[in-house]
Order: sequence, then structure tokens, then C-alpha cells
Amino acid sequence: MKKYYLSLIAFILFLTFFSQKITAQTTAKEAVVKIEGEVLRPLTIGISDFAKMKHVDASMKNREGVMQKYSGVPIFDLLQQAGVTVGKELKGENLTKYMLVRSSDGYELVFSLAELDPSFTNRVIILADSKDGKPLADGVGPFRLVVPDENKPARSALEVTHLIIRFAKD
Repeated sequence: MKKYYLSLIAFILFLTFFSQKITAQTTAKEAVVKIEGEVLRPLTIGISDFAKMKHVDASMKNREGVMQKYSGVPIFDLLQQAGVTVGKELKGENLTKYMLVRSSDGYELVFSLAELDPSFTNRVIILADSKDGKPLADGVGPFRLVVPDENKPARSALEVTHLIIRFAKD
């Protein structure tokens, strides 16, 4: 019986150590945003890669109407890196393409590609990684979509994990 209890204690200690190691490895993984779907080059961009990209500033009002300043990479630049149909190729059937934005909590929203392309609009929508010079807070980042000049911030999604390009279908 004593041997049984020693084996059981050893097994419990092993499981405790093993689960702590898995938890540490999981939390050490870098957060990423994925660009996939109707793209030539699917991308997975981590925070460290994102920080090396050319950043621009964008401002938008929060729900209380207070102006906030963010820094991030223009969505258009990210789409170009992934080989999405933009610019001169964004015509005819390609105008039915859209970008689905997905957040970690399952929140989803949609933009037509024309809403993101500077040949169609002057508005620059960014995927932000900082606010007022500081990394985005937990529950907001590490990546936030910032959509300037909208009456409601409903499409300025928090905790963005995926940008998925698709064709609109009947």
C-alpha cells in the first residue's frame, strides 16, 4: 500500500511540473495577426515583426467622444505584403472582394477592399500596436483596428487576430 501512495505522489508531482511547463510555454508564445484567404502570400505577423514595419499615426474618437492617438501600420500596406488585389487590379469582379476582421473574442466586421485602397479613399485605416506612445493595454491589443472619421467606433475592433480576404457570394 505504501508503494502505491509513493507512486501516486510521484505521479501527481510529475503532472504538476508538466502542466506548469506547458503553461509557461503557452504564455511565452508571441501574439500574432494572420492575413489569409484570397491572398497570394498568407502572412503571420508577430509583435516583433510588426514593430519593425513603417508606422503612421491615426486618431479617432472613443465612445465618450474623446480623441485618441494611435500608431500602427496601414491596413493597405499589410494587404500589399500579402499580395491582395489592390490598386489598378481592383476593378470589375475584384470589387466584390472584402476583408473580414476577426478578434480574439469572435467579434467580426467587414470592409470592402475599396474602403481600404488609397486609389478609392483618402482615409487611412491602421492596425495599431500603440496608443499615446505606449503598447496597447490587455483587452485592447496587442493589435487594434483604428478607423478614423466614423460616427461610431464599432468597426475599430479590439484584439484583432485575423484579416481574411474573401469574395462576396450570392
